[in-house]
Parts: sequence; structure tokens; C-alpha cells
Amino acid sequence: LHHSGDVGRQAGLGAEATEAGGSPAGGPAPAGSAARPSGHSCSSSEISWALPDTSHVSHDDLTSQVGEVLLYYCYCEVKDPEKLCAWQKALCQHLHLTGKVRVASEGINGTVGGSKVATSLYIKVMLSQPLFRNILCQEDFKRSAGGAHCFQDLRVGVFKEIVPMGIDPKIVSYKETGIHLSPQEFHREVEQYLSQASQGQSDTILLDCRNFYESKIGHFQGCLAPDIRKFSYFPSYVDENLELFKDKRVLMYCTGGIRCERGSAYLRSKAVCREVYQLKGGIHKYLEEFPDGFYRGKLFVFDDRYAICSNEDIISACRYCGVLWDQYKLCSSQHCRQLVLTCPSCCNKGLTACCPVCQEKELKVTSRASGQTLKEECQCTRRRPRVPIENVSPRMLDTGK
Repeated sequence: LHHSGDVGRQAGLGAEATEAGGSPAGGPAPAGSAARPSGHSCSSSEISWALPDTSHVSHDDLTSQVGEVLLYYCYCEVKDPEKLCAWQKALCQHLHLTGKVRVASEGINGTVGGSKVATSLYIKVMLSQPLFRNILCQEDFKRSAGGAHCFQDLRVGVFKEIVPMGIDPKIVSYKETGIHLSPQEFHREVEQYLSQASQGQSDTILLDCRNFYESKIGHFQGCLAPDIRKFSYFPSYVDENLELFKDKRVLMYCTGGIRCERGSAYLRSKAVCREVYQLKGGIHKYLEEFPDGFYRGKLFVFDDRYAICSNEDIISACRYCGVLWDQYKLCSSQHCRQLVLTCPSCCNKGLTACCPVCQEKELKVTSRASGQTLKEECQCTRRRPRVPIENVSPRMLDTGK
């Protein structure tokens, strides 16, 4: 790890990156570089092995608990995903970053945490990587307070998709996305939609393409939030509810924008909507500009924080007593990975499981032989249909209810 930068230069990769117009290893993207193209094309498919020079940085600065979490993605053609994966793992370990990075032939998707010194170096190296040059920019990295402690470990792997929708990227491509709207443009669209919906005149659907437990603690006012547990259920949800989208203008949003890239492409492939738009940068970027806008509640994140907030609104309640509460915990039953909203008062009473079935299994699991596992089958999962069919009349949609 310490000498891989030198090894890369000895192999000539550093020279190739420089000839292609790059900056030295770990350096920032060159000033005055060409504007970002509208499409997802890439000038070079070469992967540089360079790691940033950290000799001038103290160990304490690199490993400080006070830091941030980065969320980003980049769609581009990756000819050697395994090589990119190996470089990403080495880079994150070199900078003491934790988190999750998915690599595929269609690009990269990551959320990593560490000290601010480490995350800044990470961004600089990513921007100077020949594979991402002229595609990634500073704005593509969404920042939030946190650090390496927000993740249990570092997981970097090669997958078929950088966001698991369950559809072959060759069949539904990120190249066929909806129209991207900036946070300002999306804000104006939502404002207009809510105004028209209140008068029963709207021809627009404000679609949340996240999972139910995400929209439960925070969402845009007047949205349609599918009751799905995984994004891989989203295509089936669209198929089962095509009538909802017929001849409609659809405004889509998700956490950071990546699910909308594939989700909007799938919706467009059905050729039922009049227009499909998506929020560029997702809720993350919207809240940076409109912390008290039309998004209410917390923003769910996939790390040990579970949620970040920009306003004081609490829109969800404790599962047991109904008091306003929006801080998730994992179900206390070891076999279950469901999230539960249970307030401190109910926790003190021992109500820490997601449902009565899990509460009972929690007591039984301790008496079972070690190594024997229980299949996740609780009251929550049994009652929730995998693909809900919306029983919403056109009139209700038009009034935004």
C-alpha cells in the first residue's frame, strides 16, 4: 500500500495518466478543464493505480473520528471492473476509510466515511482518475457529518449492477434516463404540482422510488411512496400499476440520484408516461439548498446513523405507543434484520422487536443449538405484499392525496 504509487509509476501508468492530461497522483483536477459533457462518455478507460501521498499528513489527521461521509456514483464504461475494485480497496485502506463501494462494468457507486483530510484526498484522487475524468466533478460527492465510525467495516466488490434493480443493464440502460432537474428546478416543479393538486387539476405524479422504511421517516409532501422493501421490487411495482402512470408527468426522486437513473429508464421503457423527470443529486442535494423546502422529516441513510436531518419535523411514530418518533433501531431478534421505530419508553419496557413474532423468537433463539439459523419470517414480512397494487383512483391522484 505504501509503495503502490511508486510501483504504478515504474510500470508507466503514471506517465500515461500525465500524457492524457491528468494531474500527479493525488493531485486535484486541472483548473479550467473542459465543461462536463451531458452524456456519460469517457475519454479514457485506463485505470491509474496511483495512491495519494500522505507523508505530510499525521496519522491522527487521517484517523480522526470527526469527519464526514461521502455518497457518490458514476456511470461510465469500465472494461476491467476487477482492477478498479482492487484499486478502490487499496485506496480506501490507504486513507483509513470504511464503507461500501460497488463496482460494475457500468460504473461505480460508493458511500465511504473517514476524517475530512482523508475524504478530501479521496475526492482529489477520484477526480484525477483517468476513468472518471470529465464525468465526475466536485458536486457529485454528497457530504454529511460522520466518519469511519459510521460503518462497521470496508466492503468493496464487483457486481452486475452498481444499484441492485435486478434488471440487466444491457436491457435497461442508464443512458435512457429521464430528464434531470436541478434542485431549484425540482423545487419549482413540486411547488407547481402542489398548487395544482390542491385545486384538483394536476396531471403529475411525485414519485418516491425508495423503500417503504425510507419514505416512512421522511418524504416530499404529496408524494406517491410505494410500499416496497427493496429497490429490486420497483420494476414489478411499475408493471403492476401502469394505469397510475398513463399519460402522466412523473417527478422522481431518491436519496442521492442513482436509483432514479435506472428507475426512470425502466419507467420510460414502458412508454406510458407523458414525461419523466428526476431530481439530480437526489434528496441529499435538495436539502443542501432547501433545508426547509417541501421535503419533511429525516433522510434515511444506509449506515449506522440510519438518518440525517435538515429540519425538526417528525412525521413517523413509535410502533408500540404511537408517540412521534423517527430514530430506527435493528430488531432485537438476532435472526431478523428489520428496522423498528421504538421510543425510549417502550424500549425500557422490553419492546424492542419489530413484531410479536420476533419478540417470541428472540426468547427461543437462545435455547437453540449454536450454528442453527432461523429464516426471516416475521409478522412484518408476512403481512407486507412484495409488490403492492395501488388502489388509488385517478381522482385521488389528481388531488394529490
